[in-house]
Amino acid sequence: MSRSEFAGLRKSRVREFDDVLTFCLPRQDGVTILPSSARGAGLVALAWRYGLSDDESVHARFRKPRFMKIATWNINSVKARLPLLLDWLAQAQPDVVCLQEIKCQTADFPRLELEASGWHCAVRGQKSYNGVALLSRKAAVDVITALPGDAADEQARYIEATVSGLRIGCLYLPNGNPVGTDKYPYKLAWMDRLVDHAANLLRAETPFVLAGDYNICPTDDDVYDPLAWREDALCRPESRAQFRRLLNLGLTEAFRLFHPDEPHRYSFWDYQAGRWPRDQGLRIDHFLLSPQASDRVTACEIDKTPRGWEKASDHTPVWCEIAE
Repeated sequence: MSRSEFAGLRKSRVREFDDVLTFCLPRQDGVTILPSSARGAGLVALAWRYGLSDDESVHARFRKPRFMKIATWNINSVKARLPLLLDWLAQAQPDVVCLQEIKCQTADFPRLELEASGWHCAVRGQKSYNGVALLSRKAAVDVITALPGDAADEQARYIEATVSGLRIGCLYLPNGNPVGTDKYPYKLAWMDRLVDHAANLLRAETPFVLAGDYNICPTDDDVYDPLAWREDALCRPESRAQFRRLLNLGLTEAFRLFHPDEPHRYSFWDYQAGRWPRDQGLRIDHFLLSPQASDRVTACEIDKTPRGWEKASDHTPVWCEIAE
């Protein structure tokens, strides 16, 4: 059976237990194994979840791996929404969180409150605008606080670190509007740098995730009114072409891996014109995974609940789960 056929088995969480058992084989010593032909596409991770083992782990009976839950959330001012953030962290129980638009300087980040709740914080702040942070239950190492390629770029839009062997980049890609100003060329140039950096990570065979607010609707399925948005920097052909360049490197867009046929699933709803209650949104918050990470991903979902809270961000969290 092909990789694409196996990938289709991951779509239904209800059927996943039967799917795994279907492709498992008994071994003489009583350990149930997953045949090598079924590796990849996340089935090994599912087999582990149900107490099975793969045929490269002869002595591992009922081995169950740990799953890393990674979330991305444009918080739209971390200080203004700290109570919401702490509530969501307690409810959702992620292991790593990529925050964008923290809108505060590094020294003003609410580190004490988050550390009191058990979080390690890596932060690149900026006064009033932009700003990114990476929160993790385990300490992050090898932190960088800027996207390589332009030492003169002072905007706080990128932070990257390694957590439990996985390289995680948290990004806040430029919006690019108005298109007729220098903001749009800056967006496209920033994406050139992101493509170059992703290519370097791939050459190093580093398992990695690039998560954040990409400010791009990849297709018309990701915007409530494609005609009205077609000239916007989030939807213009040049923006989408840059996004496809990332995919063409060999990266996988995690949400569409699990939800290929679900249009109009959004992660952002503007505060204006009743966009949230009318579900008129955009899907602009994404996870792009290296091949090594893609083989271990088991889920990716949009958590709409926080968008309905009082004083909510205009974005809502998106999360994915990766077997360690």
